[in-house]
Amino acid sequence: MRRLILPLLFAIASAGVSAADNGKATGAKPSASTKNYDYYLSGSAADVQPPAPPTPFWLLMGGGNDVDAGFRAMIAKARGGAGSATVDVVVIRASGADGYNPYLMAMDGVDSVETLVIKNRTGADDATVNAIVGRADLVFIAGGDQSVYVSQWKGSRLDATLQQLRARFVPLGGTSAGLAVLGDVDYTGASGSITRAEALANPYDRKLTLDRGFITGLQGLGGAITDSHLFARDRMGRLVTFLARMIKDGLAPLGSARGIGIDEATALAVDNGQAEVLGAGHAYFLLPLAAPTTIAARKPLEFASVRVERLAAGGGRFDLLGWNSGTQQISPYFLGAAGGQLSSSQLGGGIY
Repeated sequence: MRRLILPLLFAIASAGVSAADNGKATGAKPSASTKNYDYYLSGSAADVQPPAPPTPFWLLMGGGNDVDAGFRAMIAKARGGAGSATVDVVVIRASGADGYNPYLMAMDGVDSVETLVIKNRTGADDATVNAIVGRADLVFIAGGDQSVYVSQWKGSRLDATLQQLRARFVPLGGTSAGLAVLGDVDYTGASGSITRAEALANPYDRKLTLDRGFITGLQGLGGAITDSHLFARDRMGRLVTFLARMIKDGLAPLGSARGIGIDEATALAVDNGQAEVLGAGHAYFLLPLAAPTTIAARKPLEFASVRVERLAAGGGRFDLLGWNSGTQQISPYFLGAAGGQLSSSQLGGGIY
């Protein structure tokens, strides 16, 4: 037995339903609660120990409605190729409650779901928290506030535990704020969320805060920054500006800097460097072909020739290792920034 706390009984949701907000409480009390963390357990308290996956797997989710197919792909990978195996899922977050527990328990192959609401840095360093995370068969980072994840988790014992899991090819995923911390470079939002217009008008706006050092080196995501809710919140302009800042500030040089934007209700399942879109929207793969020509405080960004490849569900795979669509040959389009606006090579000038 790897847990000393008896499981609670939770209502099981339908496997076909995508929940819009899995941060809401089910009404169940935590299985354990301290000033540093809350812990919720659904399912068995035993450690099932499925076969280890042979290669890495990441699930990048764009926020909004969760994508059932994305979680199923993640669970299948965590089963290590053994179709009869079951897995123990761990969800980590800094706010919210046990909303993912019934949702994920309803999926085939799940033996247990444990949610840890980590309230502060002491919680991120807590031995019990890290013991639970360290025995996970897959880990999912919920939405919330990525500035908290970076400030409280970066350099913590939890950070080290997550590194150990990645070395063992334990699948890792995140949505919204959880997605934001999966790239090599993270937009932290530490001074508030920046809009497209603000970023393009002033690339050194105080709200454009970038960071390196938390969850880096994921296969296929070297030099990459991620962004969620892309179309719904009109974030393409700020993602382009993130790339310009990364190049200018030396966070990722031209040739290495990349961006991945994901729409709501959409997931990118990355299996051994090969990415497949699942869900209702698109994933956008950005590659700057030239350095920004003007990038300075209180001056509109001038940045030409950012190559974009857009992929929808059923549209084939994108090779993150070679950064191309392979035999699918997705027709790219090109974006440029000037005068606080984006221009596009697409017919009609659409940036999405």
